[in-house]
Amino acid sequence: MGRRLKFNIFRYNPQDTDSRPHTDTFSLEETDSMTLFIALTKIREEHDPSLQFDFCCRAGICGSCAMVINGRPGLACKTLTKELPDEITLMPLPVFKLIGDLSVDTGTWFRATNEKIGSWIHTNAEYDPDAHEEKMDNALAEEIYELERCVECGCCVAACGTANMREDFLGAVAVNRIARFMLDPRDKRKDRDYFEVIGTDEGIFGCMGLLACEDVCPKELPLQDQLGIIRRKMGWTAVKQLFRLK
Repeated sequence: MGRRLKFNIFRYNPQDTDSRPHTDTFSLEETDSMTLFIALTKIREEHDPSLQFDFCCRAGICGSCAMVINGRPGLACKTLTKELPDEITLMPLPVFKLIGDLSVDTGTWFRATNEKIGSWIHTNAEYDPDAHEEKMDNALAEEIYELERCVECGCCVAACGTANMREDFLGAVAVNRIARFMLDPRDKRKDRDYFEVIGTDEGIFGCMGLLACEDVCPKELPLQDQLGIIRRKMGWTAVKQLFRLK
C-alpha cells in the first residue's frame, strides 16, 4: 500500500464573478511511478472534474504542464511524487495571465516576446525550391541545437525575480533565443542589431544574477552562460567601436 498524499491545489476561475482565490485539498494513494500529471488526472476524474490544468505530450516536450510545485516551478509530467513529501502544494505560474486554477496563458507572452526580439532567421535570400540544402558544420549545428531545446514552458520566467517585478523584462528565454540566432550563419543580422534589442535593462542588464532561471529549467539549458557570453560580446563590440577596430 502506497503513501497517502495530501494535495493543496490553488483554485480560481477569473471568468466566474462568484469565484474567489482559495485552496482545495484532495487526498490520493500514491502508486508506483506516479507523476504529478497522473495525480492531477486522477483528482479530476475521481474527485473534481472542474479542475483546470494544462497538458499535451506527457513527456516533457510541450511544456504545457508547468506549475509551481511546493514553491518551485517545474513540469508536472516530469515530477515524480516519490521525490516530494506527503503534502504537496500546487500553484499556477506567476507572471503569466491566469486562465483558471493551474492553467495559465504562456502562449501570448511568448508570442509577444518572440516578435519583439525577431525570433526568426533574418535573410534577404530568395527561396529556391530546387537549391541544395545549405551545409553546416556538425559542431555548430549541435551548438545551435543545444539552445533550440527550449520548450517554452515558462519555468525560467516564473522563477525570475526581475520578471516578477517588471512586465517589460524579456527574461532568460529571450536571451537564449538571441544567442541561438547569433550562432546561426544563415541569419544576416549584425551583433549591433541584436544588442539594440537585448542590450538594455529590459534584457541582459536587467538580470539580477540570482540563477533561478537555470536552476529550474527542465531541459537544463545553459541560460546564465549565454547571458554572460552576450554581455562579453557587447562589451567587446563597444571597445572596437571606441578604438575604431575592425
